[in-house]
Amino acid sequence: MRIHSGLFRGKRFSPPSNIPARPTTDIAKEALFNILMNHFDFEEISTLDVFAGTGNISFELYSRGCTDLTLVDLSAISIGFIKKIAAEIKMDEVAKIIKGDALVHLRNDPKSYDFIFAGPPYALTCIDELPDLVLQSNLLKKEGWFVLETSGTHNYTEHPNLLRVNNYGQTHFWFFTHEIFKNEQ
Repeated sequence: MRIHSGLFRGKRFSPPSNIPARPTTDIAKEALFNILMNHFDFEEISTLDVFAGTGNISFELYSRGCTDLTLVDLSAISIGFIKKIAAEIKMDEVAKIIKGDALVHLRNDPKSYDFIFAGPPYALTCIDELPDLVLQSNLLKKEGWFVLETSGTHNYTEHPNLLRVNNYGQTHFWFFTHEIFKNEQ
């Protein structure tokens, strides 16, 4: 796992072998950030990373200037690793790192975000509920994006809030936004 750009460009991290997470591949993450950097000013956005796993996405956001980061994961191993790396790169000074159930957090977080990323375990049975859970709450700001990472077994092409989908092998990124802004992107 490595950071592709920004202050910590090239920095590598090795998550513990027993971490219960599937880190986003370097190729997929780099492609995702190529899309995101054309839409967001990372220094100006608030982000929520649920099912944070290794913290890979949030470390990249922080390296690129984001200082309003919230990460949520249920695994003590994942949270321990995230806190360790966050302390090494001083991200712990600006990030809110929460050990908790991502679904409960999504249902109860009173804050609104510009960018929400969810990389849930592929075996999670309620993955298909996540777009509506995020979009029907106040979690996502009006111009914000929700990106859901899934395997190829999911299909949201008929979802009214789908902005785009990008595939990188078995990794699929589904981009959702509020419908009123969909045609302006």
